[in-house]
Amino acid sequence: MSDEVLQAIKSILPEERILENEDMDAHTTFRVGGPARFMLIVETGEELSSIVKYLNTIRREFFLLGNGSNLLVSDKGYDGIVLRLSGEFANHEVSGERINSGAAAQLSVVARAAADNSLTGMEFAAGIPGSVGGAMVMNAGAFGGDMSMIVESVQIMDENGEILTLENDTMEFGYRRSVIKGSKYIVTNVTFKLSQGDRDEILAAMNEIAEKRRQKQPLEYASAGSTFKRPEGYYAGKLIMDAGLRGFSIGGARVSDKHCGFVINQGYASAADIYDVICQVQERVKDRFGVDLEREVILLGDF
Repeated sequence: MSDEVLQAIKSILPEERILENEDMDAHTTFRVGGPARFMLIVETGEELSSIVKYLNTIRREFFLLGNGSNLLVSDKGYDGIVLRLSGEFANHEVSGERINSGAAAQLSVVARAAADNSLTGMEFAAGIPGSVGGAMVMNAGAFGGDMSMIVESVQIMDENGEILTLENDTMEFGYRRSVIKGSKYIVTNVTFKLSQGDRDEILAAMNEIAEKRRQKQPLEYASAGSTFKRPEGYYAGKLIMDAGLRGFSIGGARVSDKHCGFVINQGYASAADIYDVICQVQERVKDRFGVDLEREVILLGDF
């Protein structure tokens, strides 16, 4: 980044929120990854608008970081700019049967707020480790529910720094996708529309889902959750198991023995280890069954 660009950014953000060579292993649930050249922590809509307009004006690409729960960063890091939303973007507010949430709020925290206010509909989201914004991008879901079922509207910022509102029917929600995915839109705020329910029943349902997660998923290890999307007509975990890959490992990365759809960090994996396991799984499943396993995990940096 040139001195001119850095000075322009410093005119928008205080220096303490402009981080240089920030290690990304602290910002992903895989707990791996080298440094990002710059990480900009943005706390207000005005700051975000100014940063987005400026970076797009000079045609400087950036990566928007959510909770890092679906992200694999190269060991070499990322020689670019990472934006991380904080401050007002991490807030949420309950109003009747609606919850207005900033994009940086934790989805599980918002789900708990729904339960505390006797609002039903978000039980399935209680254990999803991502941010609200990230959940919109990929239409996050689990245990028979997904975002398309509970979102009323999504506030986004376009590449000109302008705010737009997308209603549910214009979000183009599908399996692990939405109109946001692959676009230059940035989710800033989400309105969830829920229903009144019984608090004890809601909490009981959330506890039941949490127990299912503990039993079926390797929560004791660092991972990015489900590593692969579900191929039509199949289950990724079963294909991987039937290909004889349960427990397959390279370095510190391993196909989980508990759930073959998860690639885990045993505590000493590199990003390269994880990437190599993913590639081997894809190759062997393709060779054995002729099925292409598509990564759910996003790659950042050079592999």
